[in-house]
Amino acid sequence: MTWWMYAFASALAASATAILAKVGVKDVPSNLATAVRTAVVLVFAWGIVLAHRDYRALRDIDSRSVLFLVLSGIGTGVSWLAYFKALQMAPASRVAPIDKLSLAFTVVLAAVLLGESISWKLAAGATLMVAGALLTLF
Repeated sequence: MTWWMYAFASALAASATAILAKVGVKDVPSNLATAVRTAVVLVFAWGIVLAHRDYRALRDIDSRSVLFLVLSGIGTGVSWLAYFKALQMAPASRVAPIDKLSLAFTVVLAAVLLGESISWKLAAGATLMVAGALLTLF
């Protein structure tokens, strides 16, 4: 599969996640719901690592990579906690588009921190996605 096929699969799975989470968080504290989801992700991810025998690469991971993966994990945790709380408080059809504003933040951070270029097409697309997300609020 190509990278865009994986990205598309990720988008489809994320959309299902929003709906499933909205139903699941209805009568459950959002932090507990996030913890249950995280436990499932943990088991699922390690199952794949074990099945593919990727665990053998553990000894080769350098400390810089570990640091950034840990920081990324913290960011994911904060994101999931906030997302589940938002789902508990508002309709999924309004929460998910706002959550996707992460696209615009990612484009800006990738340019500033990673030196990635922003073409006019990328800027226009991200701007339109921001406008679309904001339209869901009104």
